[in-house]
Amino acid sequence: MLNRGTKIGVYEVISLIGSGGMGEVYRAHDCRLNRDVALKVLPEVFARDSQRMARFEREAKLLASLNHPNIAAIYGLEISGPIRALVMELVEGPTLAERIRGGPVPVDEALPIAKQVADAVEYAHDNNVIHRDLKPANIKVKADGMVKVLDFGLAKALSDEPTDADMSNSPTLSMAATMQGVILGTAAYMAPEQAKGKKVDRRADVWAFGVVLYEMLTAKPLHSGETVPETLASVMMKESSLEALPANTPPAIRSLLRRCLDKNIKRRLQSAGEARIILEDVLSGAASGAAEAAPSVRSQRISWIAAGAAAVSVLALAAVSFIHFRETPAAARPARFFVLPPEKASFGTAPQVVTVSPDGTRLAFQASSVGGAGTQLWVRPLDSLSAQPLPGTENAGQQFWSWDSRYIAFYADGKLKKIAVAGGPAQVLCDFTGGGHGSWNRDGVILASGLASGIGPNIGGSTPIYRVSSAGGAPVAVTTVDKEQGETTHAWPHFLPDGNHFLYLALNSDTAKSAIRVGSLDSKETKLLLNDQSFAMYAPPGYLLFQRDGTLMAQPFDAAALVLTGDAFPIAEQVQTNTANGRTAFDVSENGVLVYRSSGGLNTQLAWFDRSGRELSRIGEPGGYVSPKLSPDGKRVAVYRTTGVGTPGDIWINDLARNTQTRLTFDAADDSVPLWSPDGSRIVFTSTRNNSFGLYQKNSNGIGEEELLLKAGNAMVPEDWSLDGRFLVYMITEGGGRDVSFLPLAGLPAGQGAGLPAGQTAGERKPVPFLKTPFYERHAQLSPDGRWMAYISDESRTAQVYVQSFPAGGGKWQVSTSGGLQPRWSHDGKELFYLGPDGKMMTVTVRAGATFEAGTPEALFQTRIYGLALSATFSQQYDVTPDGQRFLLNVDVADVNAVPITVVLDWTAALQK
Repeated sequence: MLNRGTKIGVYEVISLIGSGGMGEVYRAHDCRLNRDVALKVLPEVFARDSQRMARFEREAKLLASLNHPNIAAIYGLEISGPIRALVMELVEGPTLAERIRGGPVPVDEALPIAKQVADAVEYAHDNNVIHRDLKPANIKVKADGMVKVLDFGLAKALSDEPTDADMSNSPTLSMAATMQGVILGTAAYMAPEQAKGKKVDRRADVWAFGVVLYEMLTAKPLHSGETVPETLASVMMKESSLEALPANTPPAIRSLLRRCLDKNIKRRLQSAGEARIILEDVLSGAASGAAEAAPSVRSQRISWIAAGAAAVSVLALAAVSFIHFRETPAAARPARFFVLPPEKASFGTAPQVVTVSPDGTRLAFQASSVGGAGTQLWVRPLDSLSAQPLPGTENAGQQFWSWDSRYIAFYADGKLKKIAVAGGPAQVLCDFTGGGHGSWNRDGVILASGLASGIGPNIGGSTPIYRVSSAGGAPVAVTTVDKEQGETTHAWPHFLPDGNHFLYLALNSDTAKSAIRVGSLDSKETKLLLNDQSFAMYAPPGYLLFQRDGTLMAQPFDAAALVLTGDAFPIAEQVQTNTANGRTAFDVSENGVLVYRSSGGLNTQLAWFDRSGRELSRIGEPGGYVSPKLSPDGKRVAVYRTTGVGTPGDIWINDLARNTQTRLTFDAADDSVPLWSPDGSRIVFTSTRNNSFGLYQKNSNGIGEEELLLKAGNAMVPEDWSLDGRFLVYMITEGGGRDVSFLPLAGLPAGQGAGLPAGQTAGERKPVPFLKTPFYERHAQLSPDGRWMAYISDESRTAQVYVQSFPAGGGKWQVSTSGGLQPRWSHDGKELFYLGPDGKMMTVTVRAGATFEAGTPEALFQTRIYGLALSATFSQQYDVTPDGQRFLLNVDVADVNAVPITVVLDWTAALQK
């Protein structure tokens, strides 16, 4: 938000007018021409995208050429540092949405407004501009009755899709992942073809015009629902009822609304000019102004009978047409729609969150409630508008369906489990630590994998594919990891149609040699298909689906002969992918339902706040920042940077005094979650090099090579480093949960081994478990004196902040009272800060000496911190200055966790035969 007096070129900000998905709008004074204007400051997610801005500037030139009394004029585009602002005519007066909230607009007042709107839309269409987001909130009515239509063409200009792509014409859906709030205000006004993601033309504006006119006359939404998907479903599926129109609505206006709101685009009113002519005729008295009587019950019944007869006739004609003309069918197009997260929940960023049942009727996905400590499985029938959580699946990971779509198998708490979709308790099939995906055939055989060496029922230090009975029992290996060839693990098994052969990914320390292979239950022999590091699936009628550089590919595949029979081709771009292990967020059913999640882009920015929550300043440009850490002297910030979910990133160092940013790591693997040494000379981070997890350290000045401190098959995240340099505290995944351990570091002075486990001496780098429970523990932070450990746990089913003594672990105190995440100590050890589940910054006064005492938590301010819905999963997203007076927050610019699931029905329909 810009402060009063901020200068953008020759424009001085006066006040905020409003904000929405397309940016913030300010009243500003033009110091050169001495007039007030409206400044629409574009969202940072757009302003930092050079390609999008170039496209926007081209579109803005066309929009600025519009010159009509009912269209708010665009004066120009102002650029000031990172700020991009559209300079527009300042239009006083309420929006039409505000007027409608006061009740129906009388017919004699509504029709002149509608006529001016139609006139503006007609003019724009004649100049090749489609509004695409016409709604009451974009229409202003001045005190003298003059109408001004706002934001003409901005939906297309700000679209993140190419201008000739179908989805670029749908401001609601194509930009839902990057434009916060747009979908909430737009869904009810979308034409049916727009809601389906099809290409739109001026007739979409005609539909929206009809919805606006209807709302003026009734003060009621034409299509609505409790959620956006319900609203979109109403637009696409329900007929538009006009029963709520006032009795004095002229017949010509009723007829106009029916034609504007015809779902059949070819029967819909074809231009806004036609609507203008009808309105002019009614206003001049040329058209009948008599009120149209409401249809009687008998006439309604006759209409329904007639409609039924017509439907029978249509079906009969369709049958004849199929018999006689099936040689030349219309070109098929796959239908697609989007599934948003459940209310007050998030899909998160992990790419394994969505699966479709083999019969194509239901989705299963992982979601976390806001502030929750772990995930839970949700199931949504595709013919329903809502999903339901599946009790008994807390902390579930890597779910997959049974062959008959009746059960879901998943990994949780170090077990492989199954649960009936219809309900009932989860059943444990076997112990299986760190499981990753699986497959279930008709003979009751389940294939399971462990993702990396050292996890799962380990054989010889590597993890193969295992078979397990769906009734339960001990896992038995069915593949052998070829370590001599550099293989590190086998992952992501998927049965082929014969139920004997299966696909899997053989991860290799040399990623170029990672391969999709075919194995079988009755033989150890395997066959190479492709050298790609990707999860792969078979899709009827005969395709291999896999990812390559984040693009979902399909390649013709003979599943009986086990050979590829054609070239690969793309079917979806920017699909979420974990590049470390090849897992990709897609699934496909036996009857052609394809589901996937797009990667989205991480868009956050580092910002300074005081204890009252007042934003002081921002650091650098927006970008994909995660896990900011202040250096001990507060002069530098280490941060993880990535371009998108599933894209490898690196550690960067920000010099706050010089306002520069320097890259610290350069490996092709993902290097993340930086942690400063107590003296600021080194950075510890986690990395996925060589297809395994490790903790590395490097000099913070960038000189020298990285040093491996600890390697493990399980994911590890550095959490804290004791001020005396003795202990490195880290989180490690265990059985789908999280535990806390610490690593005694080498080079400790003599006599500083006190507190180590029996038999361990100072200088040994042997991990020591600190919290190893069935629960989910994370965000471990040592007090400045090193005697106390703060952390979060979900042992009470809600993530709370606790404190225990360190390193002995004696005693336990709950600090938070209503949930808590990401604790941090003040530098004097007298305060504990943490995030409340609603995102508030909390503080607690503590006494942490020989004993521990905590006061009552108090809220400091509301944050907009990144990843709040998954704060228990993510590492720390804020830091505190040594004096405890300022907070460095990683704030959201766009919510990547809200990227929807894309569902494509009959995905092969569009393939060229």
